[in-house]
Amino acid sequence: MKVALFVPCYVDLVYPDVAMATLELLEKQGIDVDYPEAQTCCGQPMANTGCYDDARPVAEHFVKTFSGYEYIVCPSGSCTSMVRHHYRSLLSDREEVLAACRHVYELCEFLTDIVEDASISARFPHKVGLHQSCHGLRELGLARPSELQEPQFSKMRQLLDQVKDIEIVELARTDECCGFGGTFSVNEEAVSVLMGQNRIADHERAGAEYIVAADMSCLMHMEGLIKREKKSLKVKHIAEVLNA
Repeated sequence: MKVALFVPCYVDLVYPDVAMATLELLEKQGIDVDYPEAQTCCGQPMANTGCYDDARPVAEHFVKTFSGYEYIVCPSGSCTSMVRHHYRSLLSDREEVLAACRHVYELCEFLTDIVEDASISARFPHKVGLHQSCHGLRELGLARPSELQEPQFSKMRQLLDQVKDIEIVELARTDECCGFGGTFSVNEEAVSVLMGQNRIADHERAGAEYIVAADMSCLMHMEGLIKREKKSLKVKHIAEVLNA
């Protein structure tokens, strides 16, 4: 199996260790990973702000760069969702656009749905609170949203359960937003901060040492609040835990 690794721009610039952990994790599954060096942003920041004319050429570049790959894997639910669910309205239903929409997978869903028998040999002897980000939860179906009366499942939890010595703590509100939301955190700063503080407090009450998520953007937001308030809680992308 050969896949293309799609690294979100903010991960590339601010959290490169997450990209390296994703690469190593995929290679441990015997997967041949290609990194198209021409890749840039997926266009989500511009599209979410309503600047569609600015987002469109960036999205066009993504489609051109990743055309021809059977699988495109990304360690970010929001960026994956941008391509899969929003490129059609942004770029039209051309065949190459539809192919990009069909072929991009968030890391956890790729390991559970495509690889299926992914072998995780990591060890992470810490108490972990699992943050289920909005895009991954409600647009990609990585877990069951609490408002749906359906059987409980979590693809992230399915993978973390294979990690040795990890203890996953139980949160009071399992799928509440962290308050980041891209430019929402700028336009509605006070609301965004309070939402983030509420999430952090939930993890603290549960006794977590780390907040783990599949979106580094959510963790970036909460990590900023944690550092400003000088708390001992830490954050970690799930790829880093699965590759520990």
